[in-house]
Amino acid sequence: MIGYRSLRMTGDAERLGLYGFGAAAHIVSQVAAHQGRRIFAFTREGDDEGQSFARRLGAEWAGGSSDSPPEELDAAIVFAPVGALVPTALRAVGKGGVVVLGGIHMSDIPSFPYETIWGERSLKSVANLTRRDGEKFLALAPKVPVCTEVTPFPLERANEALDALRGSGISGAVVLVVEEEIR
Repeated sequence: MIGYRSLRMTGDAERLGLYGFGAAAHIVSQVAAHQGRRIFAFTREGDDEGQSFARRLGAEWAGGSSDSPPEELDAAIVFAPVGALVPTALRAVGKGGVVVLGGIHMSDIPSFPYETIWGERSLKSVANLTRRDGEKFLALAPKVPVCTEVTPFPLERANEALDALRGSGISGAVVLVVEEEIR
């Protein structure tokens, strides 16, 4: 849902950059492609598997987060919790472009020169979801159709799941499985 809300905040941007290709981005890319948008995916440096995954889900270009896209973007969504990606994404969007921060948590955003945001670029953060967001997304998902890729981990291996997420060892999302004891 947070990905869909982030996508809506980009307006009708045709050329869309997705920074951090994980749980939310792998769903958003499918919705954006369905809407006729052009997707440019940014992954960790050297994450060939993640870039291939992004292309399979509709990205026309995929590269490392420090790479420049082959053309100027209209909007970007930063899902990765890395504040240093904010000025990078701002430099990738053209004048009047928007950068949406779609993560719940992010490291500090480093200082950057005013010219990086100049040209009526805007920076937005997603703080809340609405019931309407949920209703619209759930109505749209089967029409796309959205296909999710998940890697299950038992609850007792939650730390391993977090390590896998941090180390690019996961395509899509992680799901923690809680097994109830039957009595």
